[in-house]
Amino acid sequence: MKNISLIAASVAVLAGCSTTEQPQHDVKEFPDSSYLWLENVEGEKALNWVKAQNKSAFNVLKSTDNYQAIYDKNLELLNSTDRIPYATQRGDYLYNFWTDKDHQRGIYRRTTMAEYQKEHPKWQTVLDIDVLAKTDGQSWVYKGMNCLYPDYNRCLVSLSPGGSDAVVVREFDIATQQFVKGGFELAEAKSDISWRDINSVYVGTDFGSGSLTDSGYPRIIKLWHRGTPLSAAATLYSSDKASVAATGYRMFSDNGNVDVIYDATSFYSSKVFIVKDGKNIALDIPSDAGMSAYLNQQLFVKLKSEWNVGGQTFTQGSIVYAKLDDILAGTASYQLLIAPTDSLSISSVKTTKNTLLVTVLDNVKSKVIRFANHNNQWQSSQVDIDDTGTVSVLNTSETNDDFFINYTSFLKPNSLFKVDGISGKLTLLKSQKSTFNSDDLETKQLWAISKDGTKVPYFAIMKKGIKLDGKNPTLLYGYGGFEVSLKPYYSSILGNSWLKKGGIYVLSNIRGGGEFGPRWHQAALKTNRHKAYEDFEAIAQDLIDRGITSSRHLGIQGGSNGGLLMGAALTRRPDLYNAVVCQVPLLDMKRYTKLLAGASWAAEYGDPDDPKMWNYIKTYSPFHNLDPNKDYPKVFFTTSTKDDRVHPGHARKMVARMQDLGKEVYYYENMEGGHAGAADNSQRADMYALVYSYLWQQLK
Repeated sequence: MKNISLIAASVAVLAGCSTTEQPQHDVKEFPDSSYLWLENVEGEKALNWVKAQNKSAFNVLKSTDNYQAIYDKNLELLNSTDRIPYATQRGDYLYNFWTDKDHQRGIYRRTTMAEYQKEHPKWQTVLDIDVLAKTDGQSWVYKGMNCLYPDYNRCLVSLSPGGSDAVVVREFDIATQQFVKGGFELAEAKSDISWRDINSVYVGTDFGSGSLTDSGYPRIIKLWHRGTPLSAAATLYSSDKASVAATGYRMFSDNGNVDVIYDATSFYSSKVFIVKDGKNIALDIPSDAGMSAYLNQQLFVKLKSEWNVGGQTFTQGSIVYAKLDDILAGTASYQLLIAPTDSLSISSVKTTKNTLLVTVLDNVKSKVIRFANHNNQWQSSQVDIDDTGTVSVLNTSETNDDFFINYTSFLKPNSLFKVDGISGKLTLLKSQKSTFNSDDLETKQLWAISKDGTKVPYFAIMKKGIKLDGKNPTLLYGYGGFEVSLKPYYSSILGNSWLKKGGIYVLSNIRGGGEFGPRWHQAALKTNRHKAYEDFEAIAQDLIDRGITSSRHLGIQGGSNGGLLMGAALTRRPDLYNAVVCQVPLLDMKRYTKLLAGASWAAEYGDPDDPKMWNYIKTYSPFHNLDPNKDYPKVFFTTSTKDDRVHPGHARKMVARMQDLGKEVYYYENMEGGHAGAADNSQRADMYALVYSYLWQQLK
């Protein structure tokens, strides 16, 4: 059975408490229509403005003492072959997507399991994106390959022009290593397509007028048969335009396939239908619950709210299960698989042939629990691996119970293990070499107290025995939204560009994220948004109070929803920071629902067209809270012309308004890269070099 990836994951900006007091202050309204021309993404006037901004930033940041050395090292690290080639088993082969100095856009390649376990395995190239880009005369960015179970010889390749979310889809034959003439093919769009069988696919795309939701994603799902035009595909389902997106897919299983229609009615709610005998049968589960897995004809459901069903009460964040046939018949007797605690939350569920692998966070430290079915009861055992870092389950298969586990921490590079599905024994497959000396570094998990008394954790990585004199350059990173958890990870670029040079790195686990499950996320939803910002400010103040740093030496960084966090931090408490790296951000919260995928995030932030909601949102909307009488640190904004998820107009307009108010800023807009900000290693090396050159300039 294929692991379930719900539509919310593909459109994410990437995750309850009662509403408390709202911040009260006046926001001066201003005629922002004069900045609308900057929303014309490819407009000549707007692009000329962008080029002038880029040139101005480059003239300063690329002339710093640090830039060239950091860029050269970044490119060396990104192109290094001393990286783990993470792979997914499909049939008899392990497949991997790889980039290096000779393959800037990457190659899709494969090898056998026996070969993969060697130190230097031999790989067979299946598809070379650099060659394809040259042949097609397109700046292709690889976006994934969806292959048909169980032999995986036919695949649907997604290719993005320049890194945007919108992709071209082409059918590819693995055996011949050729695109299929007359095969399934879609023009550039934010499409959703998946296999039903060798001769048919479920497809949602831009079919023409009215076929997309207000968020710009497919709302109509069709069944498309091989050899017929797309226009002849039969409509199976149409969602409301106010939904985020709809998708259709097949869950493959040796015990019988299950066809699903999934309508994301909002970012956190859905309608789910099982397609049976030509009918769409509604799945009777809570609208905010999610399907986590399907195994042995049982459906596993993760709850985001408490659920009273069949005389039982299941707590928020639990995973429950029942036989799918019983659910459809209305006779289901749900059972509990695992429940959260005050410190423990469920991160993910994956399946092998016979087992469930549940990854949990316990005070933001990872553990993997393996569930095996004995006498119709799911019994658990913990995978024996270091739980002081981050553990991820990889390469699960429908054909056996073996799987891979990756371990990493801030100071330990990635290690990849194979876990025997019968004995549970771990075998080290690959390990990445250290790229910076961490012997004199240490990681601490600390806690700050937010304004309402909530304890908020964060990680701090610093030199052992460092002087607590408030003079240490410190970078505080944050996100705080969409139930996304920030966990320890090893970064060669962070280590070489920042840590080994004496910088302190801080990773925040503020509310709005998923570190403590749905309750932690929901505590900062909509009219509680300020709780995430108060948490972030509490951590910043805690770093200062401990003497780790001071406002003069404290910088902050975040992207996407984290870019909104940066904008709010900047306008709420500019006195706390001396550097702000604001990347691919939301900033104009009055118009965010009208720009690209913005409407899909109304469940997170609220609808600004609702006067009552706007009365709250305007208290933190960064674009509307710039004050000509306040002193701001010199901010560094970055975005991408090809970002078709978070509109580059957010960053553009913020920069233009700050400049009109006489505030100095740096602005860099990469012409490619999409929401990731960069399309290849040279662009990534450049972006990171600009960021760290800026940080050292501001904070040393």
